[in-house]
Amino acid sequence: MELRIFTEPQQGATYDDLLRVAQAAEQLGYGAFFRSDHYLAMNTEGLPGPTDAWITLAGLARETSTIRLGTLVTSATFRYPGPLAVSVAQVDQMSGGRVDFGFGAGWFVEEHQAYGIPFPATKARFDRFEEALSVVTGLWATPEGETFSFDGEHYTLVDSPALPKPVQRPGPPVLIGGAGKKRTPALAARFASEFNAPFMSLADTEAMFGRVRAACADTGRDSGELVYSNALVLCCGRTEEEIARRADAIGRDVAELRENGLAGMPAELVDKIGRYSEVGSERIYLQTLDLSDIDHLELVASEVIPQLG
Repeated sequence: MELRIFTEPQQGATYDDLLRVAQAAEQLGYGAFFRSDHYLAMNTEGLPGPTDAWITLAGLARETSTIRLGTLVTSATFRYPGPLAVSVAQVDQMSGGRVDFGFGAGWFVEEHQAYGIPFPATKARFDRFEEALSVVTGLWATPEGETFSFDGEHYTLVDSPALPKPVQRPGPPVLIGGAGKKRTPALAARFASEFNAPFMSLADTEAMFGRVRAACADTGRDSGELVYSNALVLCCGRTEEEIARRADAIGRDVAELRENGLAGMPAELVDKIGRYSEVGSERIYLQTLDLSDIDHLELVASEVIPQLG
């Protein structure tokens, strides 16, 4: 079981805040540093304001050396797929091949309204997302010296040189996640290296992983080729007082966090992570909301990770 750090900087963080957490995560032995891709805070002022996901990751690519970097997840509504493929390939080059590409259809209508981004209906968003997956992965996979063309309903590319190329070939691992029962598993089976079940119970996780495996069988793909993962909010402490302090810092209730997240003393986290492993999870993204609390990351690194095997 691998643990990764997952941040939500739209809730309030500067680039320097993110750099400090990413470098600490690298030094402490976490598998990756991920960030959300949002332009609007949720239930808070989010000061000093949003930061762009791929500009952030480009900076971190040059200021870290071993930790993997990625998004959970980039919204297909924010960027045309051709320029997005260029940006992600460039960050992969800048990092020496350490990028994981989390990609989704988009869901937060208010941030689209706030920044003038079109927000189509659900079917249209998923249609565009499917085409964007074909374009991005197709551009990366096109051999040097050849061109890439695509004729879709929403995107058309003619004789693209399909440059630049990422370091990783045929491209960075693609992560797809969500709770959709039909199209999401089908797209994961076609395009993904990893499927993520965000903030799901054990029962819902098991059911969702089952849908993805069934979709793989329908397409003739070996379902074992995918990594299966979860995202869960983190709130760990050595004492009940410490747990309560950390829950209060992120505006959450301890009992609710114990039920729905990874909360409690280190032994509780080890036990719950083990139960997620039993239903097929191989990787947990620890949603870390208080970015000033580096001691939190140190506690998990010293008292949880060593027990995971």
